[in-house]
Amino acid sequence: VNASAAPVLSKKPKRSGTYPSFPNPFNPETWIPYELAEDSDVSIEIYDATGRIIRSVRIGQKPAGYYNTKDNAIYWDGRNQNGEPVASGIYFYQFQAGSFSRTRKMILLK
Repeated sequence: VNASAAPVLSKKPKRSGTYPSFPNPFNPETWIPYELAEDSDVSIEIYDATGRIIRSVRIGQKPAGYYNTKDNAIYWDGRNQNGEPVASGIYFYQFQAGSFSRTRKMILLK
């Protein structure tokens, strides 16, 4: 999982949010776009369908802006915390940025 330091546009969004990962379904990689209304500490946790944490990453402090391209959205390579490929199935990501939190579904098809 990684994310670039620079937002796409200098104009700030009115509110923070996250969007569906793309592509979805995916194999083996996907990007998670988001936007920040204010500078925020960003983190993401990826869970399997049973609710077990597969991967947890602190992205760090990010300036307000749009993070919605492959160059700066959060990237997941379909691997767990130990670097091993995960199985096909339904996964959820919980995005946290300051007080904003959102959970979305994504599907890994091999």
